[in-house]
Amino acid sequence: MTRPNMHYADLKDSYLFRRIAQKTTAYERVHPNTHLYRMGIGDVSLPLCGAVIQALHEAVDDQADVRRFQGYMPECGAPFLREAIAAHYGSRGVALDANEVFVSSGASDELGDILDLFDAASSAMVVEPAYPAYVDANVMAGRHIVHVPTCEEDGFLPQPSDATRADVLYLCSPNNPTGAVFSRAQLQEWVDFANQCESIILFDAAYEAFIEDDELPHSIFELDGARTCAIEICSLSKTAGFTGTRLGYTIIPKELERCGMSLNDMWVRNRTTKTNGVSYIIQRGAAAVFTPEGQHQIHEGIAVYKRNAKVLMRALDEADVWYCGGRNAPYLWLRCPNGMGSWELFDRMLEEIQVVGTPGEGFGSCGEGYFRLSTFGNPQDTIEAAKRLCKKSVFR
Repeated sequence: MTRPNMHYADLKDSYLFRRIAQKTTAYERVHPNTHLYRMGIGDVSLPLCGAVIQALHEAVDDQADVRRFQGYMPECGAPFLREAIAAHYGSRGVALDANEVFVSSGASDELGDILDLFDAASSAMVVEPAYPAYVDANVMAGRHIVHVPTCEEDGFLPQPSDATRADVLYLCSPNNPTGAVFSRAQLQEWVDFANQCESIILFDAAYEAFIEDDELPHSIFELDGARTCAIEICSLSKTAGFTGTRLGYTIIPKELERCGMSLNDMWVRNRTTKTNGVSYIIQRGAAAVFTPEGQHQIHEGIAVYKRNAKVLMRALDEADVWYCGGRNAPYLWLRCPNGMGSWELFDRMLEEIQVVGTPGEGFGSCGEGYFRLSTFGNPQDTIEAAKRLCKKSVFR
């Protein structure tokens, strides 16, 4: 008999966003003519910007011309895109070699795949509340997970300590779901800790483009010593609306070594074995993001989501609900009122005001009693949802 991966039996019965989808679908069956205001899953509502669309069209035309046709792409990414990403980092004072940039089909894919670099006996630290895939990917691999709880008192930003020791350290800043952002000094502590312990930080920077405070770091490689202890995983999903187009990138410095092995070389070997790369058309579209025109246009879109955040923040202020996030991140993390459970608040908001959010319990046990709202919704829907949050008794 073929033995399956028995670690799958250790997973929770229902993935967070699947359970949300099941509940909303059930509600819509009973109320088929009711419009839902979706502030839950972090999908974008704005289309791809003009510079990207033009590049995609031109790339499609290339595929129709024998002189410009492209077949298989380099597994680690096309040189034109890797160089554009490295130049983008360079414009912010972070020097990268283009061969330290690896193009992927998205940060979510890469966060799971990157675990191939680490021995199955290695441990993983997850700061909670956390994006559920961090935990689930390691459960599937049978790894020991060090769960590090955070709370309002520490701003949902823990400091390194003996309790946080592990081989792989997951850090996300700006954080999903709490919206908390590490200061330069706080992140430097983690870099120093990782180098001291010979751990490796997996730094999820999917939301760095939403940082507006100049003193906050966008990349872990802005910190001294990060090149010997960190891997950075980024995404164009929320930055440039690529949730349906799918493209991300991973930075692995050449100095990053463990046990005499280069993780950069290992990842080259992994990608050339396990992937055929991302399509030429998508990579051309992604390269347009890093042009001056593309940067201007995507930040116009980000500004829309930031206005959504302000609308929701005003509504929560009026409702006298505690929250954090919103300013440097596209999520608001609010405290459920009156000791209410997070799924209880989800059901109440769905039934009473038709607003869909994300229960904090789905991000780990210390997320219970909290609730996440996304700012990626349609602006008109966000305005209406905010009105409903203010006028109804859902928080009372």
